[in-house]
Amino acid sequence: MITLRKADARGRANFGWLDSRHSFSFGHYYDPDHMGFGPLRVINDDRVSGGGGFPTHPHSNMEIVSYVLDGALEHKDSLGTGSVIRPGEIQRMSAGTGIRHSEFNASPSDLVHFLQIWIIPERDGLTPSYEQKAIAVGTQPNQLHLIGSPDGRDGSVTIHQKVNLHAVRFTAGNAVTHALEKGHYAWVQVARGSATLNGIELSEGDGAALDEAAITLTGTSDDAEVLLFDMWAR
Repeated sequence: MITLRKADARGRANFGWLDSRHSFSFGHYYDPDHMGFGPLRVINDDRVSGGGGFPTHPHSNMEIVSYVLDGALEHKDSLGTGSVIRPGEIQRMSAGTGIRHSEFNASPSDLVHFLQIWIIPERDGLTPSYEQKAIAVGTQPNQLHLIGSPDGRDGSVTIHQKVNLHAVRFTAGNAVTHALEKGHYAWVQVARGSATLNGIELSEGDGAALDEAAITLTGTSDDAEVLLFDMWAR
């Protein structure tokens, strides 16, 4: 079974410096029918104008992943971490018992476009931590790359939940397949461009929940970039 979440059905917040689309309930956008999917709680599609950003604010008991599509995102937190995240990198922050951080566009003029992803951790009270790694999604197209996992294998960041996060960038006409083990289910998010999911057309911003044995993704545009969350925790 595949359940679509179309891009134009998402919530929206526009504060001038920030234009954000919410796949699930977030902030002032409340939708009781879309409170998340399994442990996947937030997918915010954020565009932040030059010089704009989120001032220092607290989080706790959440795995927060940032996936930059265009531009550069500057991160600072109460652990003393300071970094800039660019396309070709992934950041994971475990808020755990409590952390404060800020995120700003690293450029005074250019837009930064990124996905902000929240995943409910396997348990509360984890020690706060931060991780940032390079990923080969852009340099090795047309293949699924594991970029997040519970054990940090194959160069992925560690997500403290039963979630394997994959990413792929396509050139049009190429396809990848992924088998879901028994008891697993998935969420697919089109970060940009267009693709088909088991023959169903998806456009930029579209998402889909899946409970099927196998997934076939085919790029239908040369800039297609897709995230695949393989989960086995409810």
